[in-house]
Amino acid sequence: MQLFDVYPLNDIEITRASGSNVWDANEQKYLDLYGGHAVISIGHTNPHYVSRLTDQLSKVGFYSNSVKIPLQVQLAEKLGLVSGKKDFQLFLVNSGAEANENALKLASFYNGRKKVIAFTGAFHGRTSLAVAVTDNPKIVAPVNQTENVIFLPFNNEVALEETFKAQGNDISAVIIEGIQGVGGIKEASKSFLQKIRSLCDEYNAVYIADSVQCGYGRTGLFYAHDYAGVEADVYTMAKGMGNGFPVAGISIAPKFKPWHGELGTTFGGNHLACAAALAVLEVMEKDNLMRNAEEIGNYLIAELNKFEQVKEVRGRGLMIGIELPEELSHVKKELLFKHFIFTGEAKPNVIRLLPALNLTRAHADEFLSAFGKLVK
Repeated sequence: MQLFDVYPLNDIEITRASGSNVWDANEQKYLDLYGGHAVISIGHTNPHYVSRLTDQLSKVGFYSNSVKIPLQVQLAEKLGLVSGKKDFQLFLVNSGAEANENALKLASFYNGRKKVIAFTGAFHGRTSLAVAVTDNPKIVAPVNQTENVIFLPFNNEVALEETFKAQGNDISAVIIEGIQGVGGIKEASKSFLQKIRSLCDEYNAVYIADSVQCGYGRTGLFYAHDYAGVEADVYTMAKGMGNGFPVAGISIAPKFKPWHGELGTTFGGNHLACAAALAVLEVMEKDNLMRNAEEIGNYLIAELNKFEQVKEVRGRGLMIGIELPEELSHVKKELLFKHFIFTGEAKPNVIRLLPALNLTRAHADEFLSAFGKLVK
């Protein structure tokens, strides 16, 4: 049997990792500023994280949600404290797509409606509902297509108001990334997020804050959306939640009253997943990683803005997009193969930085030095 060939692969095999560095099979050291799609939040093989998982595995690795799992309660309490959403409720799943899928389903159960507003440039996942609200027709199979999704221009308040006026009583939810990741590190404006909140209140629609990539402290706030000063009804999480272990969740406002069987999962919230997620929050809290993300992010953004060759620097904290002109489209590849630095991308010419939240100033300078050599 062969692997199903859907991933364009770099000819690199990672054999070990520590902090913000990884090593390949030839013992070449790399600086990791991508964290495997924003997944590595507290650094590779963090000692507390490894100890937490190893200890839990020696006791019990898995049992289903048919029994009490105290680790889930501990995780909910810790997450409420660190995120500032103490009165919210937690439902645990395995991936960002599942989190968004369940958030959309929960919204529809809540108000009995079908229509969902999503935005140009959005990426919410690849499962049925999640991909239907993703703005990429290429990955939407015919079976995923639905007339229930309304795509509107990102950050266009007029279009949003007009759509609610025309169809408000049919709209179940609005789903939006606080900062679009795949869409090119494009940030929703404060006024746009505030407008979503007010219109959802007026029409009893559900405001879903997709924080899968832009959440979990990456921007300096726990959820990127919170910089607008309003709360969403549901926050979806994944990526950095488990530092590499598959775990995700939705944080649900108290106005939603659950009933048995409403949502469900086999693997979501298992013992190992909860141990991983707790370890992440414990390290984030102990080492004040949200503040570090803000400080190092501000430094990187300020320094990147000094390069005349850069068209635009976007983002907040350690979620940064560097838009380059076409003639510098080679920079990402050369960062990897000449300077041994992993970064991400968004089409056509945006370099994405999504490093661990404990990235150091020295690592930031290492990147800036290499970047400067390539754009001159």
